[in-house]
Amino acid sequence: MRRDSLWAHRDFRQLWAGQTAGQFGTYVGQTVLPLLAATTLEASPFQMGVLTAAGTAAFLLIGLPTGVLVDRIRRRPVMLTADFTRAALLFTVPLAAWTGALTLSQLIAVAFLVGVATVLFDVAYQSYLPSLVGRAQLMEGNTRLQSSLSAAEVIGPGVGGGLAQLTGAATAALTTAVGYLVSGLLLLRIQVRESRPVRHDGTRMGTQIKEGLGFVRGEKSLRAITVSTALSNLATTVLLSMQILFLTQDLGLTPGAVGAVLALSGVGGLVGAFTAGRCAQWIGSARAIWLTPLVISPAALLVPLAEPGRLTALCVLGLALRAYGTTVFNVVNVSYRQAICPRRLLGRVNATVRFITWGAMPLGGLLGGALGGWIGVRATLWVSCSALALTSLPLLLSPLRTLREFPDVQEEEVASPA
Repeated sequence: MRRDSLWAHRDFRQLWAGQTAGQFGTYVGQTVLPLLAATTLEASPFQMGVLTAAGTAAFLLIGLPTGVLVDRIRRRPVMLTADFTRAALLFTVPLAAWTGALTLSQLIAVAFLVGVATVLFDVAYQSYLPSLVGRAQLMEGNTRLQSSLSAAEVIGPGVGGGLAQLTGAATAALTTAVGYLVSGLLLLRIQVRESRPVRHDGTRMGTQIKEGLGFVRGEKSLRAITVSTALSNLATTVLLSMQILFLTQDLGLTPGAVGAVLALSGVGGLVGAFTAGRCAQWIGSARAIWLTPLVISPAALLVPLAEPGRLTALCVLGLALRAYGTTVFNVVNVSYRQAICPRRLLGRVNATVRFITWGAMPLGGLLGGALGGWIGVRATLWVSCSALALTSLPLLLSPLRTLREFPDVQEEEVASPA
């Protein structure tokens, strides 16, 4: 084992293991909760869209203030609070189902509150990583974290669908809560003391928010990445809001088969996580940001071509290729943002990007639900997948197209042992 590798970094391993447990629970939940709504509660297309929107609405509502908060305080306590809060909220779902009290309103409320905690966790975690490992190892760190996310994307849906088939979706929801609980317990084991944030100088929150917005707006390549990602997330969430209905109604799959399809589709993301670093070395880290979505995104058009039987494979292939491209893009674009951003601004910049890119997701959920009820589920997939094929255009018009590698950055201070 190389001593300069993150394999030898004990505290990174704790972060990595905690993130893996949390992501595993997330992807089980992304299969189980919609199945619970679609089958047990018989939700309509519009109600499925509302449920999808509720899970990401917090990014639009509190994303920007969260960035200011994360820049003012230590990040690990924020992550711990978020993990334990998500676990407690999700434990209420099976408890309500077992007593016959579960309603769609409760599912939507839990999805929204879990989304609030997720905003806090994600902004803090992306801002915490550079101080834990140093900027020279960001690509390796993000690659390893993305690999666990992709593994969860493969394993989680299969486990979620299988458990829903065997024990019922409500009981399977326990796995999601346990995943967040384990994540919090592992983060507690990190020994390195996080450095104290820059002392708050009394500047108003609005002024600090503007500073983060100004950095994203002024850095042309980052601005293009943010716009492209927001458009991609909007189209993807339209797809996701109808995905379970498409698989269960149009393709006639059982919950177990739905889990299998989503697990097989997630293999693309797992391959992307393991090859992202090599891909960036081969074609250039900056070039990978725009070339990957340009080549891969049109593959999503295979999804609405799927039919019951053997042609279900078209759905698997389209989703798998999309997952591969998304994973490679995520690794390189997050590393780019962490590399070019001053540490004192990192929380606000991460929050600004999340506000714009993830803020598009609740709009996509509502749009997907409305389109699904108006033009039908399959036609809605055609709209979303056609839009996905065009989302690389802002990147092609940015300075990234002239770069091969990230610009040079200066190493900043990393956390020191307590």
